[in-house]
Amino acid sequence: MTTTSAILNTAITDFLQTRSPDDNWDLKPAPGKWSKKEVIGHLIDSAQINLQRFVRCTYEENFKLVYEQDIYVAVQHYQDADIKEVLDLWILLNRQIIRVWENYPADRLTARCDNSKGEPNLQTVEWLANDYVEHLMHHLKTI
Repeated sequence: MTTTSAILNTAITDFLQTRSPDDNWDLKPAPGKWSKKEVIGHLIDSAQINLQRFVRCTYEENFKLVYEQDIYVAVQHYQDADIKEVLDLWILLNRQIIRVWENYPADRLTARCDNSKGEPNLQTVEWLANDYVEHLMHHLKTI
């Protein structure tokens, strides 16, 4: 998990060096599409859900934890929030994920949880960590 932690840390640092709170975070590219601020909000939701997965996988096996991304973004009103607060929350959640990963019990890396909305789809902690970073990087490139 050390490599995955380093990749996540670099992704956060690189993104923050290229973005400013003065950017137009509120502009929606099209009706029904998320603004840059809402994309970060979505990444906050992803961080919260995945942090719970990583924590629970240290002591549980085969549990299910999913989320409804569009509903979460709407209900939390990221569009109305101050961008500095949104970015700070995103940074802090990811720093906590890194802390958890850097201290992850080696014997639990193959623990599995179900992240599907339908048929069971059990994935290992290692797979979830890699998928989390890929998902985050995908969205950061769209901002």
